[in-house]
Amino acid sequence: MFHQSTGPNKYRSLLKASVAAGFAAALFTASVPLTATEALADPVHVQAPEIPGFADVVEAVSPAVVSVVVESNVQPVAQQDGSFGFGFGGRGFDNLPDDHPLKRFFKDFGAPNEPAPPPQARKGGPRPVAQGSGFFVSEDGYLVTNNHVVREGDAFSVRMDDGTEYDAKLIGTDPRTDLAVLKVDADREFTYVKFADDSNLRVGDWVVAVGNPFGLGGTVTSGIVSALGRDISSGPYDDYIQVDAAVNHGNSGGPTFDLSGEVVGVNTAIFSPSGGNVGIAFAIPSHLAQDVVTDLIQDGAVERGWLGVRIQPVTEDIAESIGLAKPEGALISEPTNDSPGAKAGLKQGDVITAVNGDVIEDARSLSRMIGMMEPGQTVDLSVWRDGKSQTIEVKLGEFPADEDIASAEGTGGPVESSLMKQLGFEVRPADDGKGVTVTAVDPDSAAATKGLTEGQKILSVNNQEVSSAEDILKQVKDAADKGRKQALFQVETENGNMFTALPTETETEDAG
Repeated sequence: MFHQSTGPNKYRSLLKASVAAGFAAALFTASVPLTATEALADPVHVQAPEIPGFADVVEAVSPAVVSVVVESNVQPVAQQDGSFGFGFGGRGFDNLPDDHPLKRFFKDFGAPNEPAPPPQARKGGPRPVAQGSGFFVSEDGYLVTNNHVVREGDAFSVRMDDGTEYDAKLIGTDPRTDLAVLKVDADREFTYVKFADDSNLRVGDWVVAVGNPFGLGGTVTSGIVSALGRDISSGPYDDYIQVDAAVNHGNSGGPTFDLSGEVVGVNTAIFSPSGGNVGIAFAIPSHLAQDVVTDLIQDGAVERGWLGVRIQPVTEDIAESIGLAKPEGALISEPTNDSPGAKAGLKQGDVITAVNGDVIEDARSLSRMIGMMEPGQTVDLSVWRDGKSQTIEVKLGEFPADEDIASAEGTGGPVESSLMKQLGFEVRPADDGKGVTVTAVDPDSAAATKGLTEGQKILSVNNQEVSSAEDILKQVKDAADKGRKQALFQVETENGNMFTALPTETETEDAG
């Protein structure tokens, strides 16, 4: 029996003696020594391999990235369901037809998806119509975003990563490349970033996107460059970088960085059947963005060189038929009257194979090269004509300011507005030389009602192959002259070819 005066030290002594005796008995009675182990194992710990992270890049560039908020003085339009929406021909975004340009498969993700507040909520003041992302490119407050983020706005503001807010003013926009420049005037110097030399960018390189998805602000995602030189049929200067970083609505106008903290691209579009990120995003490459941004800062607008010819790709069959060794260059389908190209002697059927000695791989590359040159600049064109090459000197004009420019490659003249007026759509020569590609559809036209959408190809009209807007109009006129009220169109869709009939005459309303 132990007394209360027995202390803990005495207990420990007795316990140690008992344990020692047990070990001694085991050692004497067993034929092998007994090994003692700890009762509990250490926590699992794995030595991670040394791999680069993005924290240093993000920490350095985040102060230069902002959230862009756009407001408008336009009064909201009441919808049938009692909600409100802005513009879009009196319809809310969610009520637009599925084939409306604003709901095209490649979605602009600065478009307002939420209904606007009713008038009384804002007492008649400016109302938010869009939000996106942007980034400073100078310490005195110039910043870059997308044109589609700011195009509906009358007032602009930016929110820094530390929560500070500033008013901004619009300096200039370039709808053809979907870029815009804002300016913040404040008594401070801003952290800014610079554009990278994207000629060194390779498929598989790591990239980091920073922006304002869904209005959350300050969000970072990472991925790799999935492809270069993507054409998504959004305009004449398509040359997008495809990345698999998570990019969502609100990332528009935000930067994609390399691991040196330099901007390799401006996030602009996503491929999204569901409306959310599926790992395919498109960014304007830095070499294109830098030139446009510089012009916008200096002049508030972008001046582009203009050749004034309609062009189409050179297919293998065409190359063989005219004696070209490879299907390269841009085939002139028609010079525009009184254009710089026509005045210099360019003819239908000529193939432009080089500009100032730089090889033209395809029609799009000619468009981009000429578009990046200054009006008034003289260029030497290598032209394949009648089985031999010759050089033609052309003094470039200024790209027409009219928004309705035809040639999909951006080197042509005024758009065939009669095609849009009569049939409700626009076209350009197809990249493979077979038929024409639909580039725009009037949502209120018969063509839209019959299911014609951007990106589809028209192969024939009245069973006659077509390669231009003029071909379509000729066949429609021929049908009308024969007393037919409809013309038969063969259309290539994602699900195969289909035939549809469109009216040969424009429906008009009496003046009263």
